[in-house]
Amino acid sequence: MSVDDYSENPFALNAEDTAKLDAIEQALLDPSPRHIGRLDQWGLADTYEVYAEIAQYRNLSIAMADGTMIDASLSVPRNLSPGQTCPAIVMPAPLNDFGHRAYLGMIPHWALGGYAVLAYSQRGLARSGGEIHVAGPQDVADATEIIDSLAQIEGVDPERIGFFGASYGAGTSLLAAASDPRIKAVVGTSAWSDLFASLYENGTRHLAAFEALVKLFKEDRCSAEFKGIIQKIRGNVVDDEVREFAGDRSPKNHLQAYNDSQVPILMTTAWHETIFSVPAVVDLFNGLTGPKSLLVQVGDHGNGELPGLVGLVSKPTSMAYRWMDHHLGGTAGDGAQPQFGVRSEYMHNLLSDLQHPDWESYALPHMRFHLADAAVGEVDGQLTDKPQPGWTRSLKATGKDTEAVVAPKLIQTGLAERVGLPHIYKTADIDRGLAAIWTTAPLEEPMRVQGEFALRVTVTPRAMEGTIVAYLMDCDPATGKAAIITHAPYTVTNQEPGRATTVTFPLQPAHYVLRKGRRLQLIIDTHDQFFSDANRAPSTVEITSPQGSESYVDIPLSTLA
Repeated sequence: MSVDDYSENPFALNAEDTAKLDAIEQALLDPSPRHIGRLDQWGLADTYEVYAEIAQYRNLSIAMADGTMIDASLSVPRNLSPGQTCPAIVMPAPLNDFGHRAYLGMIPHWALGGYAVLAYSQRGLARSGGEIHVAGPQDVADATEIIDSLAQIEGVDPERIGFFGASYGAGTSLLAAASDPRIKAVVGTSAWSDLFASLYENGTRHLAAFEALVKLFKEDRCSAEFKGIIQKIRGNVVDDEVREFAGDRSPKNHLQAYNDSQVPILMTTAWHETIFSVPAVVDLFNGLTGPKSLLVQVGDHGNGELPGLVGLVSKPTSMAYRWMDHHLGGTAGDGAQPQFGVRSEYMHNLLSDLQHPDWESYALPHMRFHLADAAVGEVDGQLTDKPQPGWTRSLKATGKDTEAVVAPKLIQTGLAERVGLPHIYKTADIDRGLAAIWTTAPLEEPMRVQGEFALRVTVTPRAMEGTIVAYLMDCDPATGKAAIITHAPYTVTNQEPGRATTVTFPLQPAHYVLRKGRRLQLIIDTHDQFFSDANRAPSTVEITSPQGSESYVDIPLSTLA
């Protein structure tokens, strides 16, 4: 596998969805029988016929202070009584070629709830002018000007404005809410919190995801500042400029502003999110003191909300309608109260639905498994209840992937998980010279994994730097096949080659149900094309468990209630 294997646009809509969006836009702009009738093939004709009776839609361009033209659309209720006002939703676009048109399927839901809606493509994106700044200060300033324009529209209540955004739009929405007190509620689906942590996890670049995003941004449309950052990240230059660039674009750095304003924030993410850091989203959620909600779903970036964006039903969009109704006074949702706290699904059951008041009550306490040497006659090590020092596993660093990888395809692997088709790993076939494996005894009863993880190992690269990647699997001992539960990379940087360094680092949080008889399986190798690789190939990396710093993995585990 190479970076080229991730080069296909993972966010691309299929031809059917593209045709549907085109037809919806035509029906919104011209609700004639011919255009409305075209929607019959998707069962949408009645929806947009009703929409045309209660609201009016038009495209527009909004001039920013520097003359940049922002491509937008506006939906406003018809026949408001004199003096009557309505709440409004602003929707900055996700990162795709459709720009704000990606939200067309949501327009009728908002309109039926009595909302005005202004959707727009951030500068440099889709049909908007200007250069891409990646939700930077310029984009936040643009959001303020967008609100200025919206507040001037007759009938819009300037005291009831909410922001909804998916992915890129989620970051813009959260950052705008930190600076503009007119934003009274926020929903960010597939949100990010810490851009630096999303680019560098445990000192390791998220290379495949980064290049996929750059390709979507279209490098020639990026600002000079962003182009410079792109080259530094590609060259593994982590300096103050990179940190400042990421920090300016990280909602976590505005936690005090959110808590001062008490703006209600709903965020969603996914267990196998490959674009943005899930632990950082959890940290931001935990730090908020105002009204808050966190939804974590099966799958990868954007999987959960996609049906809702095109007008179907999804948990993220259904929760968004309830959230805005509660805080802004509309009626787009089903009338139910919004869910506060943590709402989650577990792998790989998208019909699962658990609720907890906060992350503390959601996350299970850790059960510690110590990494031990192989039993007599066995090849793989053991995960046991007692620490065991003194063993060493030597891994060949060749720059080649093993069977264990984070995801064979960005986004698409997670989408398959959502329909109950997780990628199957043939861990029995993994070259034990390239990877070390530790396995539990078969589980005596069904178990639930739920929360955060930590792994401690001692790493000795033969060069000054070394990368390891850890995966926790659910393995069927009868077949040697497994499904991934969680993962994380770690890059060690030493002052001298051959130095042993004990590291403790988090794996991605997860929620997974294990059947009786399955085994937990920890795999550590030295390469995954999803990440950058600091190893010098060919060389070796040793994993050890010295006295007093014995290796272990902490797993949030309990019997299945």
